[in-house]
Amino acid sequence: MAKRFTTQLFVSRLSGYTTDQSLRQLFSPFGQIKEARLIKDSQTQRPKGFGFVTFESEDDAQKAMKALDGKIVDGRLIFVEAAKDVEAPTTKLDENTHSHYKTS
Repeated sequence: MAKRFTTQLFVSRLSGYTTDQSLRQLFSPFGQIKEARLIKDSQTQRPKGFGFVTFESEDDAQKAMKALDGKIVDGRLIFVEAAKDVEAPTTKLDENTHSHYKTS
């Protein structure tokens, strides 16, 4: 069975002036967008220069990725790739102490 393409894209090297709205506008010509969001610093609330765009369909996401990956946007060379699934980190408990910290 062939692996399905994701509907979520990871966009990196964005300008510090990029907003959620401008990110959505950049990708909207390629299809219906569910969500466009920048990742921001928790203390300053300034964009970190990357974000995620989620499309309604896999085909639209693929079209956008092919069209925008390696393009210059707001004076910056951006990269667009399929977002990877990340599993939540697991903590292995020490069998003797049942705590998160291993004792010697």
